[in-house]
Amino acid sequence: MGYPIAALAGALGGSLVYASLSLALALFGGLPTRLDLAAPLLLGAGLGLLAAARPPGRKRRWPYPLLGALGLALGLLLPGALGVARGWEGLAGLLTGLLAGYALRDLRLHPSDRETWEVLGLRALRAVGFVFFVFVVVFPFWGMLVASLKPRAEFLANPADLSIPLAPFRDGFWAGLAQLLEGYRAVLVDYHFLRYIANTAYVAIATMLLTLFLSVLGAYAVARLDFPGRRWMERGVLLTYMFPAIVLAIPLYAIFSMLGLRNTLSGLIVVYLAQTLPVALYMLRSYFETIPASLEEAGLIDGCSRFEVIWRVTLPLSLPALASVGLYVFMIAWNEFLFAFMFLDSPEIFTLSRGMVALNSQEVPYQYLMAGAVIVTVPVMLLFFWFERYLVGGLTAGGVKG
Repeated sequence: MGYPIAALAGALGGSLVYASLSLALALFGGLPTRLDLAAPLLLGAGLGLLAAARPPGRKRRWPYPLLGALGLALGLLLPGALGVARGWEGLAGLLTGLLAGYALRDLRLHPSDRETWEVLGLRALRAVGFVFFVFVVVFPFWGMLVASLKPRAEFLANPADLSIPLAPFRDGFWAGLAQLLEGYRAVLVDYHFLRYIANTAYVAIATMLLTLFLSVLGAYAVARLDFPGRRWMERGVLLTYMFPAIVLAIPLYAIFSMLGLRNTLSGLIVVYLAQTLPVALYMLRSYFETIPASLEEAGLIDGCSRFEVIWRVTLPLSLPALASVGLYVFMIAWNEFLFAFMFLDSPEIFTLSRGMVALNSQEVPYQYLMAGAVIVTVPVMLLFFWFERYLVGGLTAGGVKG
């Protein structure tokens, strides 16, 4: 059964590679592709059989570079399965060879057993899920990016063409680049998005710092201190978070108007603080309870005050939780629209989400709206990817030795 399993795995891998590449070239490259699955199935099955072949008793399989090279050669020799240039056909064959070797790695094929089928099935599901979610995540952002680079007439002429326009570069690289990024220049300069970015960054950073400061103190008190009403407070932390924002919008609008805080960034920070503080308290309280209390007791015995224990012991051990909570709060304050739309009237203090409303008009080219959407989205994406390494890790591991 080993060789049929290998042939099946290779055929599935080949069809997945060719189908994914065909879809990617059509969506992101604007190339007219056609998919003939007969060639990918045969190519994948042959490479799968080759990947499964090995002398008896040897555990090593064919090296990936050799399988990739064979897949590249066969992809160039096969008739057009994608209907595009030969180079793409060769790339599809190369990826098929690499995927066949990777899918069959460490599998017991001679003889095969139930575990082999289970592992192979899980790997197939993981590969299909990975391709699916990549397209689901990348496609909307790519469509938004391409729309921000095309004039309105060109975009409406063929909305299905999601390839980056290269015609502007015929007049020279810098002139073409300036024409391609005209939407971003107009949004940042003519529509004052540079000012909106500064306002949004101020509001988001201030909200994040205030939320972290207050939530650290509150979460530590609930997790470590014993005081009357502690259990009620612990259970009621998220009570305000249960109310939808639209329910609180009108009362807050009336109260902030009477207090003179409605058309100010400081008033907006207070509203965001009320939104983010409960969930930040809940998240940090749960994390503080995982920190061994003996570490803090040792600090108190050494003469540290309670605040020194929090600063020197608890916070350094809570960096992953602080990073995740800070990123969560920052993203909420950066992207929030409802309260920014209701509370801010003066263009000088607009945030990015409030400024996007000015671009959603028939008088403003669609290219500018998409450019503004990219400007709003990219900073949060970059910040998330940069902070991702801080979100995982156990800094408390080995803190207490037996």
